[in-house]
Amino acid sequence: MSHDHDDRPRLTAAQAAAVLTPPPGRNGGDLVVESLQGLGATTVFGLPGQHALGVFDAVRRSSLRYVGLRVENNAGFAADAYGRITGEVAPLLLSTGPGALTSLAALQEAAAASAPVLAIASQVPAAGLGGGRHGYLHELRDQQAAVRDIVKSVHTVRTASQIPSAIAAAWESALSAPHGPVWVEIPQDVLLAETVLPVVSAMDANPRELYPRPELTIAAAHLLSNAERPVIIAGGGVVRSDASGKLRALAEKLDAPVVTTFGGKGAFPWEHPLSLRSWLEDRHTTDFLEDADVLLVVGSGLGELSSNYHTFRPRGRVIQIEADAGKLESNHPALGIHSDAREALADLLDAVERREDPDAADRVRTVLEKVRGRIDAQDLVLEQQVLAAVREALPAAAPSFWDMTILAYWAWSAFDARRPNTMHSAQGAGGLGYAFPAAVGAAVADPTKPVLAVSGDGGAMYSIAELATARQYDLPLTWLIVDDGGYGILREYMTDAFGETTGTELSRPDFVALAESFGVPAVRTTPESLAADLGTALTAPGPSVVVLPALLRMFEPTHL
Repeated sequence: MSHDHDDRPRLTAAQAAAVLTPPPGRNGGDLVVESLQGLGATTVFGLPGQHALGVFDAVRRSSLRYVGLRVENNAGFAADAYGRITGEVAPLLLSTGPGALTSLAALQEAAAASAPVLAIASQVPAAGLGGGRHGYLHELRDQQAAVRDIVKSVHTVRTASQIPSAIAAAWESALSAPHGPVWVEIPQDVLLAETVLPVVSAMDANPRELYPRPELTIAAAHLLSNAERPVIIAGGGVVRSDASGKLRALAEKLDAPVVTTFGGKGAFPWEHPLSLRSWLEDRHTTDFLEDADVLLVVGSGLGELSSNYHTFRPRGRVIQIEADAGKLESNHPALGIHSDAREALADLLDAVERREDPDAADRVRTVLEKVRGRIDAQDLVLEQQVLAAVREALPAAAPSFWDMTILAYWAWSAFDARRPNTMHSAQGAGGLGYAFPAAVGAAVADPTKPVLAVSGDGGAMYSIAELATARQYDLPLTWLIVDDGGYGILREYMTDAFGETTGTELSRPDFVALAESFGVPAVRTTPESLAADLGTALTAPGPSVVVLPALLRMFEPTHL
């Protein structure tokens, strides 16, 4: 069997000479860095550790931009946001044992939100691998076992020559739909050992495309074209695949109302006549979705938050487009289409027949009026005032990152994200401390736009150390901390369930003084002055903190 290599790039004489006589003093860490550069990486996040120093020293000698955070979990959140904003792989450099394990909550969020994070962790020397008890610092019996259930794929390196291929394979895995975090681990001695391997050149690691099967597209198009009351649920997959334009075109061709999940915020215009917005935790919306005779679910697994806590019971046919095969029909029987959202919507847009429903916009308006009436009856003026102030102050194109806090829970349902891929929260895995370190990653990804982080006082304490990071790199981000003296949502949950609370009330610092001690300007605001103070902070160069002392309440749930 012969192979035609004529289409491959050929080395010049100078390049060939460089391959045959690689520069001296390189080690395994250089191979890691060269591989990342060959794949197109420009920025890496991380935190040094003893076993990983070979990589960090190689980064120093490279053109990669290194962004160091103060806690590995926060470095993971920053990489997650960088991946979400750019759509590119975000390398995350970790040390062994405690360093690796401290990143796990961030990697869980990246997995839940499909963010392409490439974690490269060191290991004890190769002689210590295999589960023996050798007594190396940071030694685990099986470090991979801690991450295998979280990441998309695990790639193990035992020799220097395996490094480029392992990183390329992980890169491809991270970018194949659905995006997600991947794991590479390399022993300390492999990273430090001198190598005579040639310098790594440009590498191919093209993600696999995920197209819908044509017979499924035809079947779905037939159902939608002939539906009487079609409705669309648009999830995070629409945002990640940059398919919001195709979603709008399909909705308008079908006259189909659209509701966006909390992960799909911005996928469909908020003020569009067919927009049901994001009121998924409202029984009026749930009833409307249940009444659809054909429900198209794009880029969502219809999990707990997207199904009004699993009280949603569709009565019509469900069509589900999902890149994660494990989510297909995981909660409801459906015509399951395993595909990238953009590709499937493009094919559906070509295949469906135009239908007209002059009553669709009126039905949408009726639902939103019922939702508005329910909220207005609960005396929640302060909460809506605060959310409106944030929207007023935040430029339309500026990204925002929301922690697990009451204002964020309001924002999931009631905040107009204005544009796709601008509103992000930790609702995938639901861990505290996401917002500010994620905002760091977003500001690194695009320093031309201000970035907003929103936390409660409890969540803020998880990531307060990253004020030093924001100051060190002079990043254009503003941190809004809503200070209610504790874990506000847990206070509500426990009071409702048990009549009293345990562990929810917190002693906390003077956040303004604390921020200023880091050299970060800060201001204490009120609901009335919030829009002006936030606006000033967002337009000022560098990092800033705005503290809002306020006790916010959640709207009543409808799933109980």
